[in-house]
Amino acid sequence: MPRSVNVVAARRRRKKILKETKGYFGARKNVWTVAKNAHEKALSYAYRDRRTKKRNFRGLWIQRINAGCREHGMSYSVFMGKLHKKGIELNRKVLADLAMNHPKAFAEVVKKIKTVK
Repeated sequence: MPRSVNVVAARRRRKKILKETKGYFGARKNVWTVAKNAHEKALSYAYRDRRTKKRNFRGLWIQRINAGCREHGMSYSVFMGKLHKKGIELNRKVLADLAMNHPKAFAEVVKKIKTVK
């Protein structure tokens, strides 16, 4: 009795990977073994960088808040300390948006903060 190998499923599996590696450079797009390795590596980079992206955005928000605070004669750490003491619960994303796009609103927040000792 001949050996059964289920070529249909194997071809489908290979085609799926080759479709996902479309656009890669050189043999990474059309040679099965190279494409499979490239695809696995790409998935691991995607997993890692979904976490790195969060880290990078937090750093960007902190820089923007710091720049906004410095315009009003205050450092980032002092600003955040007073913000928490006052009980204002605005996250860094919102504060960065205010500092960049709505400077008058950010100035009001800073004015409220300056009364705290």
